[in-house]
Amino acid sequence: MRIHIQSLGFDLTESIREHAVRRLRFALSHAADHIRRVTIRLSDINGPRGGTDKCCHILVAMEKLAEVAVEDIESDLYVAIDRAAGRAARTVTRNIERTRTYRKSGAAGQGNSPPREEE
Repeated sequence: MRIHIQSLGFDLTESIREHAVRRLRFALSHAADHIRRVTIRLSDINGPRGGTDKCCHILVAMEKLAEVAVEDIESDLYVAIDRAAGRAARTVTRNIERTRTYRKSGAAGQGNSPPREEE
């Protein structure tokens, strides 16, 4: 799983980079076989004015499944990363489970319609 981090509006420190990578690897490790790439965009919306403006946007590119995009805005960038990583993990898991259920049930047009009565 490749993780690419971008920062907008501030300098990306090594501690923030390490935290983001560690948190994402932990949150998405169970689905690593399904993930091609993870892009994290960290931004400070209000700049030096402060406030609840630290944004973490995560985009997960998956094999044979739709991309997952989540975003969280908090006053603390570490909290925004944690919350966005957790939401990304839950969404990725849900997408994988839906695909497994869909395949298992034969929903690809095999036997899902009720039997027709003949006249």
